[in-house]
This record gives sequence, C-alpha cells and structure tokens, in this order.
Amino acid sequence: MPASGDLPAHCRVLGTVRPAISFELRLPLEDWNGKLYATGCGGFCGTLDSDRPGFTNAMNYGLRRRYAAVTMDSGHWGTSSVDGRWAASDLVARMDWGQRAVTETARVAKVLVKGFYGRPEGKAYFAGCSTGGRMAAMEALKYPGDFDGIVAGAPALDYTGLVATAFAWTAKANLAPDGQPILSSAKVKRVAEAVAAACARPEDKPFGLVADPARCGFKPASLRCTGPDGPDCLTEAQAGVLDKWYAGPSDRTGRPLYPGGIPLGSEVHWPRWLTGLGNAPPVLPLFARDFLRYMAFWPAAGPAYRVADYDLDADPPRLAPQAETYNAATYDPAAGTVRLAGDLGAFRRAGGKLVLYHGLADPLVTPGMTVAFHDALARQAGGQAALAGTARLFLVPGMDHCGIGTDGPGIADTGIDPLTALERWVEAGEAPERLVATKTGGPNGPVLWSRPVCAHPQVARYDGSGDPAKAESFACAAP
Repeated sequence: MPASGDLPAHCRVLGTVRPAISFELRLPLEDWNGKLYATGCGGFCGTLDSDRPGFTNAMNYGLRRRYAAVTMDSGHWGTSSVDGRWAASDLVARMDWGQRAVTETARVAKVLVKGFYGRPEGKAYFAGCSTGGRMAAMEALKYPGDFDGIVAGAPALDYTGLVATAFAWTAKANLAPDGQPILSSAKVKRVAEAVAAACARPEDKPFGLVADPARCGFKPASLRCTGPDGPDCLTEAQAGVLDKWYAGPSDRTGRPLYPGGIPLGSEVHWPRWLTGLGNAPPVLPLFARDFLRYMAFWPAAGPAYRVADYDLDADPPRLAPQAETYNAATYDPAAGTVRLAGDLGAFRRAGGKLVLYHGLADPLVTPGMTVAFHDALARQAGGQAALAGTARLFLVPGMDHCGIGTDGPGIADTGIDPLTALERWVEAGEAPERLVATKTGGPNGPVLWSRPVCAHPQVARYDGSGDPAKAESFACAAP
C-alpha cells in the first residue's frame, strides 16, 4: 500500500486464525520502529475495523508511529457492535470473543513480523477501550507473555454484571408501565446544569467539570416540580429514575449487585447512551437486549426475550457459566468484593506494565468497577505500593465512554496519550505519575483547558492562584 495522508507505505496482510478470527496486519516498508502495536475492538465487535480513526481501538494510531500494527474482529462477523446473534448457538465464538482472539492474533502477528523483517519485534504493546479494555485486562491476567505493555481504557471487565444486570437495571428504571420512557432527553440539559452547579469546584465551574463526583451531594429531589410538569423541573417519577441511576443496581433487599451507579457529571452524555439522540434510540438498551437474548445464558434465551424480563434477584446467578468465559473480573454481591480472572504476578515478573484509564463522566461502562478492579489488584499484589510498579489507574474528569462524546466538558479519545507514557515506562523505566488531559475546540481547534490526571488514588489540586485552564496550575496530591 502506498503512503497516503499521514500513513506510511506499508504491506497489508489479511488473514484468518481458525475457525473465524479475521485479522489485518500493517507492516511499514521503511523506518519500522522495531515494535508491534495491537488493538482491541468495541461492543460485541464483529467487524475488521482497520481504519478506525483516533486512538480508541484504532491500529493506525500505531502505524503512524511506524509500529507494525494489527487488529482483529474477535472471531465472528456482525452487522454492528450491538449485534449479538453470532453467539446464539456457538460456544467457540463466545470463547474467541471472550478470551482467545487477542492472544491468537498476537501469536500470528509476531510470526509474520519476524518473517517480514527478518527479526522479531523488540517490544509489543496492546491498547483497547471498552470491550477492548476488557481484552487488555484479560491479556495481562491470563496471557502475560503476549505484550510488554498494555493500555486498558474504560474496561468492561465484568461483562455479565454490567451488560446484563446493570444495563437491565438502568433500562428498566426508565420504563413506564406503558413501555414508554419516563425521562426523555428534553430534561437532561436541566439536570446537567443543576449537577454542574452543585458539584463543580470553583476552578472547574468555567468548564462545567465535575472532577470529584463521589464527593458531590446532589439530590434529584432538588429539581422536583412544585407545580405542573415543566421543562425546568422533574416529576416525581423522573426524579425516581435519577435516584436509581445514580445509586446503581440492587436486589430486593437493597444489596448492591454491581459497584457504583451512573456518575454525577455524566449527564451531558446521556442522550447518546441512555435517553436517545435525535431520532436515534439510546445505545445502552440495545446492548442489553442482544446480550440477554444471545450471549448471557446457555442455552441462549432467544429473540423473544425482552430486557424487561430480566429478574434482578433470580437471573444474576444464571450468568456464572458465561462469566467464566467473558469476564476479566467479576463482582461478587454476597462478599462485596471483586474476583479476578487470573493473577497479575506472572505479568509483573515478566516486566509487564499496565496503564488503566477511565472517564469519570462515563455513563455506559461506569468507572466504579475499574476502581474496584484496581483495588483488587492491589490486594493481590500486597498493597498499593507494590502494585504501582506494574499497574496504574488514571481517572479522567469529564471524559465520556472512551472519549466518544465531546460535548460539554468531555475530552476526545486523543485528548490523553497513555501510549507514550507506557512506552517510557516499559523502555526507560519512567513510571507515569500523571497523564495530561487536553480539551480542544474540535479536531483542529484551540486548547480550551488542560489538566493533570494523577495516578490513583492521588488527585489534581489547584494551586489557588494560577490559570485554572492550564495543567501547570495543578499538582498531584493525596485525596
């Protein structure tokens, strides 16, 4: 393939790992940097998305840096990332999507790299967001020899707990008895304004950022209508939806079924995921529908199954067999802890490094599970200090799911650069204390603000006098 735009001339290799993992590898013809860059895919995958733009699950992000770059479709074809029909009667396809596709693609890509260049890659990296983030965590836990460095963004770690239980809770909470939504996108702007007013620190208010949603005491009842329903207030039923969304799923006894609810400060992103965007339906119920119909149970529930049919008390235990296939980590409601799919020790002993990041304004794959996962890794490693030599977590204020939504305060997926930080950690031993998040006014627009995103549990503290639009006015400090 000749050079085009900002992509170098490269050899394009298409192939299949039996039975059905399609992959594409791109090999720079000149100035190869001596490394391999592999990417994950989003949702239920199902397409070979080789020219995906940006950073999220985009292999050309590595090709531009002269990596040999590879991606795959996770082992099946689908019409979209919310199409789950491929899994209805195929346990092998479920295992490929859950665990096998990335490690097999890595194995084959390394053989091809060595054959093409006459030498193996010096370092291998993997980056994925959402489902790709789950794949990233699975690689570190189960296949520690595949990659030297791994980026896991907004990882959907507990797929059964999230896309079955939490998504069903969220979708059902907004269903009126007649099947119509209780809360529409028309009310979301008012909610977003009220949350920002209640939760944003003084230095964050100019940008609408909610940098610490866990410490915000906003109550939906504060927007309750005192008279007739209107555009600037919430009915009792609408406030009840918000109470359930912010709290997260629970059973009839009130026991939490998944860590945390939809974060305060994510409201500007709700139309895409939760309430509908123009004529487009919300995405979250579509994921829940096909996951519950075709992927969550064995045998599959089938096309007649509705999200409303999911029983939050009786059905979660039925997810256990597929949780073993899909989940990099699983939340145990009875114990209130996270069970990991493997031990990070082998990855640590191999010198591997893991960078986790998650948007604090992600209403789809909510960040609570990622924090709980990081805490579980720390317990397994013997403490936070021991884990910090191998894995670090960065929580990005205002960021939507994988940086998809850039309305309001949200940064784009390219608004942070975890790959460069990971390269320095792996290749030079420089552990990242912070990433820098940068908000721009469009792809080529001016910089609106920048902030340090500190390695968890540290947070960015304003110095009290500098320009709050500039990262240098903040320092990382204990929470």
